[in-house]
Amino acid sequence: MLTKKDLLGIKELSVEEINLILDTAAVFKDVLGRDIKKVPTLRGKTTVNLFFEPSTRTRTSFELAAKRLSTDVINFSVPTSSVVKGESLIDTALTVQALGADFIIIRHSSSGVPHLLAKKLKASVINAGDGTNEHPTQALLDAFTIREKKEKIEGLEIAIVGDIAHSRVAKSNIYCLKKLGAKIRLIGPPTLIPKELERMDIDVFHNMEAGLKDVDVLMMLRIQMERQGRGFFPSTKEYSRNWGLTSERFSLAKDDVIVMHPGPMNRGVEITSEIADGPRSVILEQVTNGLAVRMAVMYLLAGVKR
Repeated sequence: MLTKKDLLGIKELSVEEINLILDTAAVFKDVLGRDIKKVPTLRGKTTVNLFFEPSTRTRTSFELAAKRLSTDVINFSVPTSSVVKGESLIDTALTVQALGADFIIIRHSSSGVPHLLAKKLKASVINAGDGTNEHPTQALLDAFTIREKKEKIEGLEIAIVGDIAHSRVAKSNIYCLKKLGAKIRLIGPPTLIPKELERMDIDVFHNMEAGLKDVDVLMMLRIQMERQGRGFFPSTKEYSRNWGLTSERFSLAKDDVIVMHPGPMNRGVEITSEIADGPRSVILEQVTNGLAVRMAVMYLLAGVKR
C-alpha cells in the first residue's frame, strides 16, 4: 500500500510507489474488461469531485473510477455553491468533509491548493491539476500507457512537444518518466521552455526536425492560451508552421513510435487529424487507461491508516 493518505504530485512518490500504482492499475484494467465492471472494493466510501476549473476527461474519469469501486459520488458545482458568496476554499473543503467525504478530488487554477487542503483534512486529497504545478494522475496514466505499448520505460527516448512552461502535465511527466529511467527531450519555442528544466539532464530542442529524430514516444501538448496571455509566439499559424506535428515531421521518429496527447487537442495547430487518428496514436487508449489508474490510486489510498 501507499504510505501517504494523499496523492499531491509525482515529486512526492518514490519509484516503488509509482510502480505499485502502475501494477495495481493493470489489475483494474482487467476488471474493466469484464461484462460487469463494478467491484465492491470501496463500498460505503464517498468521493467528492471539487473542480474549480473546467474539465471533461479528468472529472468524468474520476467519477467513473469512483463508481466502478462502488463509492458514492458527489460532483461539487462551484457556480451554485457558497463559494460565490465568499466562503473560503478551506471552509468549503471542511464542510464537504463533515458531510462524510473520504476522497476529495481537487482541481484548481492556483498551484499548491491540494497541498494546502491535505494539511487541513483527514480525507484523502487527490490532485486533479493545480495551476501550472502538477497533474499526477495524468502522468501515471501516460506512464502506464507507455509501459503497456512498449513493455518498458527505462531507456526510451521520449519527446514532449509544445507549451512546456504552462503545462502541469509536462512537469508531472518529466518527474515521473525520469524516475522510471526514460530519456526526456523537450521541443518547442524558447519562450515556452523554462530555463530551469535545462538543468535537469534534459535535452532541449527549438527545432522540431532535430528533436524528433529517432524518438520512441512523442507526447504533444496543447497551447494553453488561457494561462499564458500573449507574446510567447507571433500567432497560432506561426506556431503550427514551426512546431506542429505533420506527416513529414512524424516520419523522422522511429517506425514504431507512439503518439500521445493529454487532450483536449487543437487539431491543425499542434497535431494534424491524420496523425491524431492514425495507427500510431494511443490518445484514446490514454483515456481508457486513465480510468484504471485512478481506480488504483483510490484503492491504494484507501488502505493508508489515518
